[in-house]
Amino acid sequence: MAQRFHSAVREFISENFLFRADADITDSQSLLEGGIIDSTGVLELIAFLEATYGITIADEEIIPENLDSIDNMTSYLARKLPVAA
Repeated sequence: MAQRFHSAVREFISENFLFRADADITDSQSLLEGGIIDSTGVLELIAFLEATYGITIADEEIIPENLDSIDNMTSYLARKLPVAA
């Protein structure tokens, strides 16, 4: 299941935030520090995760340790949805 999280998150980021054909990111790269997403992008990302996985992301969960890279999001989703993972 964690691989499914990874694939879906990577696909969403690629389709919505990487606009150059040669653009690519690593799984551990900071999306904010790399200029890939901004504060509006974080909100779009949260909306995607909530809609896709039927979860609610609380304000206190909106931290870099949960949402600032593909690896962080995959780990966060695995913790948030342990039964499905």
